[in-house]
Order: sequence, then C-alpha cells, then structure tokens
Amino acid sequence: MKIHEYQAKELFSAYDIPVEKHTLCHTATEAAEAFERINVKRAALKAQVLTGGRGKAGGVQLVASREEAHEAARRILAMQIKELPVHSLLVSEAVDIAAEYYVGLTIDRSTRSVVLMMSASGGIDIEEVAARHPAQIIRLPIDPLVGIPPYLARRYAYLLFTQPAQADAAARLLRSLYRLLMRKDASMVEINPLALTRQGTLIALDGKITFDDNALYRHPDIEQLAQRNEQEQIEHEAKSKGISYIPMEGNVGCMVNGAGLAMATMDIIKLYGGAPANFLDIGGSSNPLKVVEAMKLLLRDRRVQVVLINIFGGITRCDDVAAGLIEAFRQIESDIPVVVRLTGTAEAEGRALLQQHPRFRLSQGLEEATRLALESIHTPSYSSNT
Repeated sequence: MKIHEYQAKELFSAYDIPVEKHTLCHTATEAAEAFERINVKRAALKAQVLTGGRGKAGGVQLVASREEAHEAARRILAMQIKELPVHSLLVSEAVDIAAEYYVGLTIDRSTRSVVLMMSASGGIDIEEVAARHPAQIIRLPIDPLVGIPPYLARRYAYLLFTQPAQADAAARLLRSLYRLLMRKDASMVEINPLALTRQGTLIALDGKITFDDNALYRHPDIEQLAQRNEQEQIEHEAKSKGISYIPMEGNVGCMVNGAGLAMATMDIIKLYGGAPANFLDIGGSSNPLKVVEAMKLLLRDRRVQVVLINIFGGITRCDDVAAGLIEAFRQIESDIPVVVRLTGTAEAEGRALLQQHPRFRLSQGLEEATRLALESIHTPSYSSNT
C-alpha cells in the first residue's frame, strides 16, 4: 500500500524526521489562503498523486504571491498525471537548498535483509541514477539482529557528509527512518530529496512510503491512510474474498487455482500469441461461492473478450468449480465465451455438470484450451462442447 507525500510527512514528523512547513489543500482558494498563512516569501505547490514524475509533468510549481498560488493551484488541480487526476496539493515552504541527497530503506530479497541506499545525486529519479550511474548509489545491507545503532548510523552518515554537525543530524535521521520502517511494517521508505539548506540543516522535502499489505492488520492507523485507485480497490476487494487478483493489459481473462499454475497459464497464452488480462488465483478452496466472486471480478474488466479457466483438482474439487461457474452465470448476464479445462479430483463429475450448459466449451488439455480461447475471440458463439 502506497501513501501520499503529505501522509508520509506526517509519519516523518512523528518519528522526529524534519520536514518543511506545509498545508494540504483541495481548492485554489485554499491554496491562496495557505500561502498567506505559512507566511513565507516563496512556496512550492505540489500535486498529491500516487506516482512519480510530478515535476516533469508540471505538477510542482514555485509561487511568490497569493495570486500566483491561486492560479498555479487552479492549473495543478485540473491536471492528470500519468492518467491520475489531481484532487489535492501541498503548499510547502520553499527551502533555500545548498545540496540534495537521496536516502532510502527497502527490502532486498537477495540478501534477505533491509538495505540502506544513499546517494549524493538526490532530487531526480533514483531509478535513472541507478541505470546510468550505479556507482553513485551506496548500498548497505542492514543486519536484522543489529539494526542501525548509533555507531553504524554515524559511520553511514559520514559517507555523505563531512561536517560533524551535518553527519550527526544525518545519523539521527537514519535511525529514525529505520525505526519507522520496522515499527510500521513498511517495505520501502525513501526521502528524495533530502535537502541540505544553506543554513546547514537537513530537511525531508519529499517522502514515499510503501507498506506491506499482509501486515496491515497490525496497523489499523496505517490502513486508514489508504486512498486506493480503482485498480487497487478491486485488488483489495479480491483479497478480502480470498482471491489473488492482479489486472493486466490483455483480453484473455484467466481463472486458475494455484499461483504457479496461473503463471504457467499466462505463459502459454503469450506463447500462442495472446495476452492475459489478469492473474487470478482462487487458491485451494472448494467453495463454489469463491468461483462466483472470481468470475464477477473477471467480467468487471471490459477488455476481457474470453475467459480461460484452468483447474488442477487436488484440494480443489472440479465439481465444486463447475457448480460455482454455473451459479456465476445464473447471476451474471454475459455472452463472453468461456473455455474450461478441468483435471484431477472429481474431474468427471465437474465435466458432466458443465456439459449440460452449452455456454461452456470444455477442453482436455491446456494447449487445446489456449487455442480454443484465442480462436473464440474471433468466433465468440458456441453451440456445443468438445
């Protein structure tokens, strides 16, 4: 789960990470009033959207008067950044910057630990720095049994800062950032840029935090911060029903039991020239109602032109899946063709149920099912089963 910059800064403040003066606004009038209220010569207006590249898209603008703030806010609030509408913006004190740095903590699965990343090339996309100038990024694995005690924090801080006062401030910031990551079950926390002002202080000018969805039950305060877009809301609903669902860009809807089998199913669709519309794993349940909910999820995607169902019956019974499919199409009106491959536990019973309903086209193997599914995109009407 991702959160907005203003929410990240609230957490930063709670963990003693310094941030600039700022106010969240939803209208141009609020932005103009906020500019006067924070009482600064210049302010930065920053669109609040859950994506990067705001500055390049025009979503970050400097203003020096109430009138400028009103006009800039009006433009920003009318924008879409990477197809995401801007509903709010942050009016922030413009800081006199001497240098910009990057500091981030994330989970590194290769080392099975948190990794600290730092760079003196802050203020731009860290992915771009990593691709073009990888030597400019310092990567330090953090031993989970040690964490970042004061002596290590100072050692790391001196890799970026030579002045003792700045290094001490950076060391405190690193320890706070690590506490935030660990206590809130975050999978990524980053500050970009971490600004060194001309007065010699460090300020987190922007922040991004991503939380582990599987740990949100431990943090109701964090879960309340969620502002999910349509896709994320669908994924959240699916998870609440015990379904793993990730929408993609294709037109072949997939329903599979088991993550590995789902990946293999998507691979073979690509192999035969198709494009999967989703990853959907109903898991090992034999509950027909889960199949009903899964089918409803699939058919909410208007790009889906055919549904390919690939079930390997182990714990999951094929006849329960068949019963769920039949019930789903009692509740859903749709002429989208459905190709079904059932094999394993209660396979014969499941096939017998589906053979009574001509809308389902049955297949013995996955390759045959894939070919039938792709062919059905061009010939979507069926009158018999195979």
